[in-house]
Amino acid sequence: MTRNIAQVEDAKAIRRSTNLSLDASLVDEARLFGINLSRACEQGLAVRIAEERARRWRSENAAAIASSNAFVEEKGLPLADLRPF
Repeated sequence: MTRNIAQVEDAKAIRRSTNLSLDASLVDEARLFGINLSRACEQGLAVRIAEERARRWRSENAAAIASSNAFVEEKGLPLADLRPF
């Protein structure tokens, strides 16, 4: 199941208890500022997942992207003569 950051912030989302080990000074400071640790971890994890998904997509599609770039370098943009700018 894929989720975006807005879905992570949804209060109705199904939650699963888990144990995390976090830097004690970060936990103390977060509590000092009233930061919800669970939500902060969820948001950070959602961002990291999105980054990894993008990295994997680029890796999996690298050959196609390189081929497309080579085509444009050799022959120019398709239909470029029809562009009004």
